[in-house]
Amino acid sequence: MTKAGRIKNTLAGLIMIAAALYMIWDDDDGYLLVTSILCIALALAGLRYIFYYLTMARNMVGGKLLLFIGIILLDLGAFTMAIADIPAFYVVLYLLAGHAFAGLVDILRGLEARRLASPRWKLNVMHGAVNIAVAVLCVVFIRSTSMLVLIYGIGLIYSGGVRIVSALHSTAIVYIQ
Repeated sequence: MTKAGRIKNTLAGLIMIAAALYMIWDDDDGYLLVTSILCIALALAGLRYIFYYLTMARNMVGGKLLLFIGIILLDLGAFTMAIADIPAFYVVLYLLAGHAFAGLVDILRGLEARRLASPRWKLNVMHGAVNIAVAVLCVVFIRSTSMLVLIYGIGLIYSGGVRIVSALHSTAIVYIQ
């Protein structure tokens, strides 16, 4: 990872931790902040994929897949913004599905990294397990909005910490002579 990438990931982790602490501190606005973060994150990820497709991936094999992923993420961001006014129960289900899917993907990536003898597989599996634990806790406390904001905030603090650790972790460099 380049120095700019390390700085970007460290700042993103610090912003995630600051937003989580604000959500936990002011749980009245926490629900609105959760939906806003989710909407902005999905829309920006979708725009990033679309921009990457337009600049480079359209000439690549399988580049259209990146365009479709970008469109779907952008639509999910717009959908999240549209459902921000409805009861919190539906947004929690939406968030629950996202955490469960992300946890499953992280665990599968970690197990694949283990099979390839990568030393970082434990971090991926642990991050996936925490995502699934957040999803399970959301199911348990689905009727309490303040408890859901607290759970999501703790999960966001953990994700920000993992992002900072992975940004500051030294990477192996392969030299070809």
